[in-house]
Amino acid sequence: MSQGANAQEPTNLHIAEDRTNRQLTPREAWDRLRAGNARFVDDSAQHPNQNASRRESLTQSQHPFATIFGCSDSRLAAEIIFDLGLGDAFVVRTAGQVIADAVLGTLEYSVEVLKVPLIVVLGHDSCGAVTATKNAVEDGNLPGGFQRSLIERITPAVLDSQRSHKHSVNDMVVENVRLVAERILDQSRTIAAAVSRGDVALVGMFYHLSDGQAELVYGHGSWLELDQ
Repeated sequence: MSQGANAQEPTNLHIAEDRTNRQLTPREAWDRLRAGNARFVDDSAQHPNQNASRRESLTQSQHPFATIFGCSDSRLAAEIIFDLGLGDAFVVRTAGQVIADAVLGTLEYSVEVLKVPLIVVLGHDSCGAVTATKNAVEDGNLPGGFQRSLIERITPAVLDSQRSHKHSVNDMVVENVRLVAERILDQSRTIAAAVSRGDVALVGMFYHLSDGQAELVYGHGSWLELDQ
């Protein structure tokens, strides 16, 4: 069905915005993500790219500027806490942001095909998956079914934290974020090569449920410093 010129203009505008996403450097993507979180924290969210013309512009392609691999917790909706819209973020979620083959394949797809310049591993305080793992390590009672696999994959973070005399759940969440980020680099040649070339930055963030702030706790990129 043909459309008039007036109907095409908003679509073309939003396609141009999408191409801007695709051309962002890792640093520009990071700055954009951080600015969105600052707006969310300040209760000044703009809710960008959430209108009908944006939706229409994305029917044939997508060019997100960040991949966010986070916990499945219902309070950790990435598009909300970073004040993003349709087509801005490629989001992957599992309980405790646990790595599996399908997750790695999805992350590699975002790098190789979608050309995202930024990957974020996102944990949060009071994580139920990490709490369950801590309890299982301390009392020896493992859950059955596939939940057991989650506990086993998070256990190294709990043990590493305990060896460092860090016994709070939140310390263990930060350690889990770090270990997951390192596993991504260790297990995916595609992502490791992209990071090495400077095409992609890999960061780990810790989200505070009370104030909405997403804190940088891990960074792998030539321009990243943990005191930002």
